[in-house]
Amino acid sequence: MADTESVTNDGEPRRRRSGLAAVMVRTQRLLHRGIARAEARRAADRAQVMGLDSFPARRGAHEAGTSEETGGQTAPVGVLSSLPGWLVRGGIGSWLGLGIFLVVALVFLGISRIVPVFVGVFIALVVTAILHPLVTFFARVMPRYPATFLALATTAAFLAALVYYVVSSVTDQWSSLAAQFSTGVNTILDFVEHGPLPIHFSQQEVVQTMQGLVNQGQRYVESNATSLAGEVLSNAGTVVNVFVVLALAVFTSIFLLASGGRMWRWFLNELPAHLRSRVHRAAGAGWYTFAGYARGTVILALTDAVMAGVFLQVVGVPLAAPLAVLVFIGAFIPMIGAPLAMIVAMVVALASKGFVAMVVVGLGVAGIGQIEGHILQPLIMGRQVSLHPVVVGIAVAVGTFSAGLLGAVVAVPLVSVAWSVYSELHVKDAPLEGSLPSYSPGREG
Repeated sequence: MADTESVTNDGEPRRRRSGLAAVMVRTQRLLHRGIARAEARRAADRAQVMGLDSFPARRGAHEAGTSEETGGQTAPVGVLSSLPGWLVRGGIGSWLGLGIFLVVALVFLGISRIVPVFVGVFIALVVTAILHPLVTFFARVMPRYPATFLALATTAAFLAALVYYVVSSVTDQWSSLAAQFSTGVNTILDFVEHGPLPIHFSQQEVVQTMQGLVNQGQRYVESNATSLAGEVLSNAGTVVNVFVVLALAVFTSIFLLASGGRMWRWFLNELPAHLRSRVHRAAGAGWYTFAGYARGTVILALTDAVMAGVFLQVVGVPLAAPLAVLVFIGAFIPMIGAPLAMIVAMVVALASKGFVAMVVVGLGVAGIGQIEGHILQPLIMGRQVSLHPVVVGIAVAVGTFSAGLLGAVVAVPLVSVAWSVYSELHVKDAPLEGSLPSYSPGREG
């Protein structure tokens, strides 16, 4: 009887463990099925974007013999035939590469001269990609132009409500925030003075240092008042440029959303007939990637902001709404935006709740990032932006060093669009299969 009871008691945990494993397996299968269905929907959307019935497929039309294209004439072979084949191919490839580099350099040089216009058009393309589904939805019951204005008004109302919520939450908590931050600053100063750090600063030394910096700033302002006033007046032109860029973005977005299809068809009709199909396929692939990146980034940013706001509210960290907005903005800056938002949230938690709250906030925000990268991003964006993390890091670094924050924001979508266009127009050879042969010195070939 005792043996029977022991077998029964041992069997219950085993059944529980097997039941938990079955639940985890089913959850994993459901996640994979959801990702597969999302990929199928994106493939259908891509086929719809890439399709244009009036253009027949012309793949392989350029593969006619070179002798037929040149009327039977052959290039001079006297000098080239005396050179090694690899040198001839390398020289031709070098000239072609140099030509491509010069064209790209001229494009970037031209953009650098009209950066505000580029920023306005880029914002317009982002707004068009994000609001196009909403405009299409409204266009089912009204003409296209009223649907466009309704979508823009709805978006503006949403942003205004968000700003009002953030401002009201800060003003409502201002009195308690002042007391919490005062206590938090005293805690930080006490930690610096008596903590386990190898270097200690007394509170009096910190106060004297801060007072010295304030006095130095006052003296700088007093001695450079004239030049600072001139800089302020010159920066007034920058404010005007900001409004001009926003006006250009809104103006362009209205026409792209309302009549973008007709504008694109007019552009194609201006091209030679033999180029229309390839240009349309390349542009369709680029727009599909850009729109997927823009919409996916906005959805991921909203999801991260909501999760971060709820988490910070549960932990009890003040300024949860502004910090959630900061997380939303940081999602648009690849690689560095999310860590910067996490650092700011941790500093606020340290100043208001202490060291333990700072650690909890850091772990929570990092966990939200893991959920985004491993679950949400495959479901929402899939393979629309299929760039290796190394490529993303290099693109962000190049964009940051060349154009600052603007370059960091636009680097990844531009590289993604360029790769998508290249993949659409490039015909790949058969892939390598099996293990690659190891290198042996002295072996030919």
